[in-house]
Amino acid sequence: MQQSLALLLCLASAPLLAQDQKEVQQELSQLKGQIQQTEKELKQQQKAFTKAQDLLKTADQSLARLARQLRQSTTELAELHKQQQQLQLQQQQLQQSFELQKSLLAQQLKGAFVTGEHDYTKMLLNQQDSTKLERILTYYQYLNQARMQQLQQIEQTAEELKQVELDLQAKAQQQQQLQAQLEQQKQELTEAKSSQLASVKKMKSFLTDQEQQLNYLKQNEQSLQNTLGKLKAAAIAAKKRINLPKTKGKLPWPVQGDILQGYGEKRLAGVSSRGILIAAAEGSKVKAVADGQVIYADWLKGYGWVIVLDHGNGVMSLYGHNQTLLKKPGESVNASDAVALVGASGGQTQAGLYFEIRQKGSAINPITWLQKRAGS
Repeated sequence: MQQSLALLLCLASAPLLAQDQKEVQQELSQLKGQIQQTEKELKQQQKAFTKAQDLLKTADQSLARLARQLRQSTTELAELHKQQQQLQLQQQQLQQSFELQKSLLAQQLKGAFVTGEHDYTKMLLNQQDSTKLERILTYYQYLNQARMQQLQQIEQTAEELKQVELDLQAKAQQQQQLQAQLEQQKQELTEAKSSQLASVKKMKSFLTDQEQQLNYLKQNEQSLQNTLGKLKAAAIAAKKRINLPKTKGKLPWPVQGDILQGYGEKRLAGVSSRGILIAAAEGSKVKAVADGQVIYADWLKGYGWVIVLDHGNGVMSLYGHNQTLLKKPGESVNASDAVALVGASGGQTQAGLYFEIRQKGSAINPITWLQKRAGS
């Protein structure tokens, strides 16, 4: 009886087990589908993130190019204004000379009329002394030559005045064109800044997750370490033509401004900063802290436009997040030379300079090398 009952229960439970297995299989299939969908979405997000990085780099490049053009146009406009001032001064001097020459000629003609020089033939016929006659002829010959020279000078001065006036008109027209170009470049720069800001916002939207932030910062740091490692090797291989003066604690600041982030302070996702971030007006000059040679000048992921100087003895200084770079690799610079313009490249929302000092490849606190400021 008990065996029959057990058999009956087994037979009754068999359809239930089959049904459970079918449901499990369906759930597994759904889970696989969800995993595949999630992986697909992750790949799409990764593609979108990579695209956002590319857009940010493009925006930084456009901003740097326009900033250089604007700087060049401003310099040309200043030089043009200087040339105009020189031409105006030349015009005034020529006008004064022209008036003086006309006045001298008028005085000569008036004197000739008063002395009766107009009756020149009569004076010659009345002369009996041949020696005196010769002197008179020589005198009038010199006088006529002097008048001819005066007339030629007046004519030449008039031509010079005319040319200066034409040059001034051409400069004025050139100034109008350059001014219009300058305004256009300013407008394009404003649009490029808006594009850069939009790219930064898009980048930030992908970095809301702490793990993503950490991975992003680690990738940036590794990229920087790789770049600096190559630069260190190049610097060791090269002859040490440049030596950093013994001015530790006395170096000038690359820009003037408040420190937004100190050395060793925690950044996103708890990563420590290897340098300092200094607030500064966008477009202001970034100055070399010491004599050196440019060994790197390019865009670097996470740091934007970066320039690195080798000061010899294994010491390098790094300047990041620039708007544009003013020096090229291989160029020598002196302390306080402008090497870049302050910006917000590399994904920053606020203009400022990221500054590092490295000794034999290792980051050290830049504050210990820079001059102490009042109140610090």
